[in-house]
Amino acid sequence: MRAYIFPGQGAQFSGMGKDIYLNSSTGKELFKKANRILGFEITKIMFEGPDEDLKLTKVTQPAIFLHSTILAITIGNSFQPEMVAGHSLGEFSALVANQSLSLEDGLILVSKRAMAMQKACEIEPSTMAAIIGMDDETVNEVCSSISDVVVPANYNCPGQIVISGSIEGIDKAIAKLTKLGAKRALKLAVGGAFHSPLMKPAQDELTKAIHETQFSKPICPVYQNYTAEATSDPDVIKQNLIHQLTAPVKWTQIVIHMIRDGATSFTEVGPGKVLQGLIKKLDRKMPTDSAVFQES
Repeated sequence: MRAYIFPGQGAQFSGMGKDIYLNSSTGKELFKKANRILGFEITKIMFEGPDEDLKLTKVTQPAIFLHSTILAITIGNSFQPEMVAGHSLGEFSALVANQSLSLEDGLILVSKRAMAMQKACEIEPSTMAAIIGMDDETVNEVCSSISDVVVPANYNCPGQIVISGSIEGIDKAIAKLTKLGAKRALKLAVGGAFHSPLMKPAQDELTKAIHETQFSKPICPVYQNYTAEATSDPDVIKQNLIHQLTAPVKWTQIVIHMIRDGATSFTEVGPGKVLQGLIKKLDRKMPTDSAVFQES
């Protein structure tokens, strides 16, 4: 079965999408439509930078979403997903790909999500950190032992977890995990504590927008971040999207479940190759070699 996967925040780069704009009339029209929906020329920032503007959450998220979804549309008849998943923000791209959402509604939701997350980041200083070379259970136990806000945020692949929380909580977790033998424990250059309880204000703001948006029966299942399980139920999809903002991204579990359910190839659609690297690391630890990676 063909699985299509979609990257999240961090995959952006200056120049992203420009080739689609120049080489596809359909792509050009969709980018122009996105500019009108957003009320500013996001294409100018995507194609020309500067990098500082492209890194702003309110720009980064819709930019990556647009690159992924428009690329999927312009691929043509060869784009025939049998299962989809997206990492964090990428889940919205996946939902356009499996026709749960229209591109227009997806873009509006992503823009509202980005603005809400940006505001939540400004309420309390917070950050995230990558923990390399430590098992999930130990990271979970260390986070639970700290009174400040600090939680696992991304289970990316075995031995690679991202934690999220207050500055104090992250500092304490880094110190403890380093002492316990983590190969690396370093803060990330992000705007705040994504996928943590500190995103609750953003979750509250986005809940109403999600409930007011039309979700359709998809053409194939989506494996969602909140549960790591497949669903084709629009109501379940909505609820899982709401939970996603404050819950961890279970990417390791998603990939395992996709392979369990018959995925024989993965195609990453969007900027960068981050997910390719994660799946290749995971596949080396799986008892099967059936998961083959393909580039979009």
